Amino acid sequence: MEQRFRISRQNEKVNYDDGESITSPRHRSVKRERPRWTKQQEHFAWKMVSPSIAFLVIIFAFPLVYLLVTSTHQFDLTKPWKNAWIGFNNYFAILGDGRFWHSLQLTAFYTTATVFLQVIIGLGLALALSKVEIGRGIVRTAVLFSMVLSPVVTGLTWRTLLLTPRFGLLDYIAVQLGIGSHSWLGDPQLALLSVIAMHTWQWTPFAFLVFLAALAALPQEPLEAAKIDGAGARQCFWFITLPLLRPSIVIVIVIRTMIALRAFAAIFSATGGGPGTATEILNLYTYRASFTALNIGYGAALATVLLLITTGISFLFLRIRVSRR
Repeated sequence: MEQRFRISRQNEKVNYDDGESITSPRHRSVKRERPRWTKQQEHFAWKMVSPSIAFLVIIFAFPLVYLLVTSTHQFDLTKPWKNAWIGFNNYFAILGDGRFWHSLQLTAFYTTATVFLQVIIGLGLALALSKVEIGRGIVRTAVLFSMVLSPVVTGLTWRTLLLTPRFGLLDYIAVQLGIGSHSWLGDPQLALLSVIAMHTWQWTPFAFLVFLAALAALPQEPLEAAKIDGAGARQCFWFITLPLLRPSIVIVIVIRTMIALRAFAAIFSATGGGPGTATEILNLYTYRASFTALNIGYGAALATVLLLITTGISFLFLRIRVSRR
């Protein structure tokens, strides 16, 4: 009678019906020891990485420490004889600064609107162009053109060629449609909507590239199985494609939020933060407080608050991404 046996996955032994068991040589666990470095090798490794570490400390750590130190001083170039250490008075002044809260509200609205539009439009373009075969290279090049431009060039282009009353392309289209001519950058509400549209136009290609790569890497088996079961295009998107794209969507939201929070060049070149304070986001208010009002200490405190907000939001998004894995 042939001896039947079974292999236990838990103890990696071959158990025979008569009760005997032997360790299967095929399932023996081989422990690989990590190579141990000698002190001389470790010393050489530290020598190799020490220039990079020193460079990072100089580039990142020193400005950060200088920023924190400056924010605790009254450093006003218009009254240099009053410069002194004042502790956290700059931060207490921020709490009672109405202009700060106004710029913070604008920053929240500007960031939320631009990131939402970039994700929606970028995902829509990626879904549309992922199935296009004819002229795919030309279409992708045209979509990526805006991202290649410098933010300053983008701001000046929108200010002079698109949004100029009576002579701009957008104003001409508005007149032809019967909407009428408008001062797109002179009206407070239209100016904010204009800079949101400008930022969305420039950086939507980033979301488009990420989503296009993610769609190309998606497994096709779940989609094919859903189609066999009778699922339509809308059901396939909501229940299969969108959940699989969730990591890419979170990454785009995190990166674009960080970029939107520190947006400066395009808005400054297009509106300068105006009219008045209509487009003065927190980054622009920090610049004006530091280099227009010459209150360097207060501007450093505003920059520190912006840094804390950016760090907190990025940490929150990354925690959400990790918890949903």
